[in-house]
Amino acid sequence: MENFVVIDLGSNSVRMTITRINEDGTHETVTHMKEFVRLSEDMGEEKILKPAAIERTMKALRSFKDVYKKLDNANIRAVATAAVRQASNQKAFLKQVKSEIGIDLEVISGTQEAYYDYIGVTETLPITNAILIDTGGASIEIVLVQNGKVANLISIPIGSVTISSEYDLGNHVSASELFKAVISINEIFQNVWWLKNGLNLPIIGLGGSNRTLAKINRRRDHLFNMEDVHGYQIKDTQVNKTFEDIISLDFDGRKDVPGISKDRADIIVGGLIPVILLMNYLDSEKITFSTSGLRVGILYERLHDILRESVVNK
Repeated sequence: MENFVVIDLGSNSVRMTITRINEDGTHETVTHMKEFVRLSEDMGEEKILKPAAIERTMKALRSFKDVYKKLDNANIRAVATAAVRQASNQKAFLKQVKSEIGIDLEVISGTQEAYYDYIGVTETLPITNAILIDTGGASIEIVLVQNGKVANLISIPIGSVTISSEYDLGNHVSASELFKAVISINEIFQNVWWLKNGLNLPIIGLGGSNRTLAKINRRRDHLFNMEDVHGYQIKDTQVNKTFEDIISLDFDGRKDVPGISKDRADIIVGGLIPVILLMNYLDSEKITFSTSGLRVGILYERLHDILRESVVNK
């Protein structure tokens, strides 16, 4: 039996999932924890992780350690994504994590992150042809899936936090700043040469902003268990109506919208622009939501490794 610990340090939040993997290959989730740390906050053009953000992150990692250090046979895989990937003080931060927490934090590339998203989605949803979009705090991963396989993938170094900050979308949304954001992101999509191969394909949405879109609509539809968004689908008209409603509100108004957490109200406008534009660009009529991304992809990679090891050792 192995307790497989996956820690995912993103730009907005840090998450930990602990999965018990049994001798027969079956597995079950033991613990799931999440803390909003805003690691990418105020990084600026210099891309420096700031002391306050680092301290919030270290506090969260210490709380995670208090949990996994009590486990027998714990195997820890800790990864960092866009904020640490882009940070000019990356080495110093990794050294601090190693010194204070005792783990080797692995900075994965954007394409690795996108591929783990693909594994997580295809292992848990019946996907043949689709476009996956994972909107994080400081990056967007997009994957074109054709015949169940990765055809193309990309990581774009913008996200809900960086878009909201650059175009001042945290409180009142001005028409001029919203227009600038839309033009900028639309231009990025147009420069991804293979993206048009996803024309009319369904969209699979991952990441906190896209999950928030699902939660808002589950509340509106009065569906039981608002948090259960995996496999949930809505039409493009619902997506557009939700965005229209959100951009008409200021920060305080967005905090009162059922489905939007208070920790996300200031970045939800920037976080939804990419999926709105992508659905329009590809003329996609619906979006399906997935809660199985990076951490689940890493889990299934481990499960496949264990299976191969068992076959070799027989």
